[in-house]
Amino acid sequence: MGRFHRHDDDTGHGHGHGHGHEHEHDGGHSHEPEADLHGDHSGYATGADRIVVLERIFDENDRRAAENRERLDRAGVLTLNLMSSPGAGKTTVLERTLAAVPDPGRIGIIEGDIETSIDADRLSAVGARVSLLNTANGFGGECHLDAPMVANALDRLDLEGLDLLFVENVGNLVCPAEFDVGAHRSVMVYAITEGEEKPLKYPVMFRAVDAVIVNKMDLLPHLDFDLELFEKNLQTVNPGVETIQVSARTGTGMDAWLAWLRRAER
Repeated sequence: MGRFHRHDDDTGHGHGHGHGHEHEHDGGHSHEPEADLHGDHSGYATGADRIVVLERIFDENDRRAAENRERLDRAGVLTLNLMSSPGAGKTTVLERTLAAVPDPGRIGIIEGDIETSIDADRLSAVGARVSLLNTANGFGGECHLDAPMVANALDRLDLEGLDLLFVENVGNLVCPAEFDVGAHRSVMVYAITEGEEKPLKYPVMFRAVDAVIVNKMDLLPHLDFDLELFEKNLQTVNPGVETIQVSARTGTGMDAWLAWLRRAER
């Protein structure tokens, strides 16, 4: 199945795998690739039907997300959808967060991974209440969490015993941003090892978040990473978004992240 996502106006389109190559011939040849703005469904005999089905899936997801949010509101549990590419440091940020709070047992984690309980075990060991979602188990190995999956995980948590809940989404720079899971805020962990251009290449993710934790700052002296250019690219796609520079490995900058969390809880 081709990729499918929604625009800012909530309309959607898919991406198949057609490759059109048109070039300008007005006074010369342009070899710049042209963007396929609407998605190529010519490879699918059922292209239009696919879009209808996928739009219904998104509609159902949004309905279930609203139900999740209402459930969390009734329990008084602030919920954050934590997203990143694989290896950016989400779990380490959460470990540091749990170690810094007076009662980590009041924090819940919905841990999303395609396979294994490795990250869930790490967070349980620091005292969090963890509900594991392996998307390979009955969900087809999805590269993201969606609202029905999160509803399933909520059933296995004592919400009345929580103050704060993190949804640690599957590591992916595209799909997790497309599905509302019912969280109140969305936060991205971004590692400086990923380069300055990613906000421009993956704008859906960077546009969807309320804050960006810029992680692995301890590596800055060893990288050709232009922090000013990254900030410029980020502000281009999400003007005004807050950035928090940290090294989850060393703990540097975590106070600023914890202060952001306290403001979000109000």
